[in-house]
Amino acid sequence: MTDPNPETIAKLRKVSVATLATALYKRGLRNQTIQDVRPVKPKGRNMVGPAFTLRYMPAREDRNTLDVFRNPQHPQRHAVETCPAGAVFVMDSRKDPRAASAGDILVTRMMKRGVEGVVTDGGFRDAMRISELEIPAYHNRPSPPTNLTLHEAIDLNVPIGCGDVAVFPGDIVVGDDDAVIVIPAHLADEVADEATNMTAYEDFVVSRVRDGHTIVGLYPATKDENLALFEEWKKANGR
Repeated sequence: MTDPNPETIAKLRKVSVATLATALYKRGLRNQTIQDVRPVKPKGRNMVGPAFTLRYMPAREDRNTLDVFRNPQHPQRHAVETCPAGAVFVMDSRKDPRAASAGDILVTRMMKRGVEGVVTDGGFRDAMRISELEIPAYHNRPSPPTNLTLHEAIDLNVPIGCGDVAVFPGDIVVGDDDAVIVIPAHLADEVADEATNMTAYEDFVVSRVRDGHTIVGLYPATKDENLALFEEWKKANGR
């Protein structure tokens, strides 16, 4: 996994998933927001990091007993112990929250190892305890049954689908208090730059709207006079 540009990571911590969705849409990417996934508990800050992935497949009864955890190389356990610090652990749980993708013990272990955040399109068990942790965690809904009842962890750090989005190892994953989005690694720097400027413009728009101005010609900026006012606003506000 190639380490992302630290400046890019810093910029992405200050922009919303909604703004990133628009920046990606401008580049023809319409399906980058992970569907039906939400924070276990809002953290008031962005989760940002390269994707480290785990893929689940349907469980089969003769393969998935509690004895599989005697194997130190069991894919789920091995993933928890090898996901790099600063990475976002993303799980393909087949959009099926009936059995847990992980629980509070595994998530706590990843937090202590420095993992940036955890995302699944399934569910977490012990979700209330996960909500108390500092690490950002995103899922569909709480799910008490062990993953072994329905899911088999089969492979790690491979291309996956999570919430109808293709996720490749090293893609940059950003989560805020609303949702999670995936930025292709090769676009991360330019998307971060554009989203930073878009965020500044959106803040300018909010200030104008609060002062009673119309959104026509302002949002989006279809009148040059608003762009000129924006440049003045940026200078005055150090943006």
